Amino acid sequence: MSGRATVFITRRAEFAAAHRLSSPRLTDRENARLYGPCAHKSGHGHNYVLEVTLRGEVDPQTGMLIDLKKLKAVIEREVIVKCDHRNLNLDPDFLRGVVPTAENVVIGCWRVLERKLPKGLLWRVRLFESPRNFVDYYGAAAPDGIPEAAANGRAPARRRTAR
Repeated sequence: MSGRATVFITRRAEFAAAHRLSSPRLTDRENARLYGPCAHKSGHGHNYVLEVTLRGEVDPQTGMLIDLKKLKAVIEREVIVKCDHRNLNLDPDFLRGVVPTAENVVIGCWRVLERKLPKGLLWRVRLFESPRNFVDYYGAAAPDGIPEAAANGRAPARRRTAR
């Protein structure tokens, strides 16, 4: 990056979705032991909050990092339309073949958003599964620690649970 100011800008979106935590590699009993009530055959739902943070330099001509209307449209088209009032086990193409834990959902969101946003701008995707539980993902090439991520631009998925 040049001498221009670096900023972080975040867009928040919400969606409601159902899922069931169940690994096809495990028996019903093992799934119940591992995932508890989240493995119930009928599934359950969440009101998710998705935060997408971009990092980059302010364009001196526009005064913006990105037009927020464009960011909103990408999030809506690539994530919200595919997940809102859907079953995460069955509906979103980007979650096929994975157990739809918050960790896997946030990684899936990163992957679809990264392909549609300007290269190098995506900094973090955060998914709140509940007001107390959220997961951060900074991309696959992330170093092991969040502090290093501030310098290098990436960090791994981390589950955060408020007490």
